[in-house]
Amino acid sequence: MIIKVCGMRVPENIRDIGTLDIDIMGFIFYPGSPRYVSENDAGRDAILAAGKKKAGVFVNETPEKLNGCARRYRLDYIQLHGNESPGTCETLKKQGYSVIKAFPVAAKADFKLTENYSCCVDYFLFDTKCVGYGGSGKRFDWHLLDEYKGDTPFLISGGLTPDCVDDIRLLNHPLFSGIDLNSGFETSPAVKDSVKLKDFICKIRSLPSDMELT
Repeated sequence: MIIKVCGMRVPENIRDIGTLDIDIMGFIFYPGSPRYVSENDAGRDAILAAGKKKAGVFVNETPEKLNGCARRYRLDYIQLHGNESPGTCETLKKQGYSVIKAFPVAAKADFKLTENYSCCVDYFLFDTKCVGYGGSGKRFDWHLLDEYKGDTPFLISGGLTPDCVDDIRLLNHPLFSGIDLNSGFETSPAVKDSVKLKDFICKIRSLPSDMELT
């Protein structure tokens, strides 16, 4: 199972979380987020030294800004949360990035929006639909995942907390590939509780699973 921890910014916290058994560390380059990493952020050295795959989170960003951040922080994944087109995703893949496209979910019909992206992204990320961009800290109805009939693997986000292990255990969709952890493990915006994360990750890693990072 892929474990991604998103919304990192503080150098010491980046170093602490980087020692855990996670696959991807996420950094938010959307100015509207309280976890925003600015171009002049002092944590660049810590990000570069994180020792994990790095994902940059963007919302309707210009190609210039997106590519500049990707180069500056040596990103492996580009995670898109806005109205980015399939063409944009395809271009990023041709540039050598893995692409995660986020879709907010509240009803069966929301999965229809994924169809045009199935050939140009590596993963979908299903999150809770809310006003504006960014997470709500709430979980959507995971039973809706049964309505997803596509062939692109997906991660889930939204409302994931240390108490979710048993619920994750019950998810048996064949394309469920991992989880994206953020505010449910924070002591304050962009600061993750390493003890809670370590305990949670140990429990998740002990679940029977054949899901691996690709």
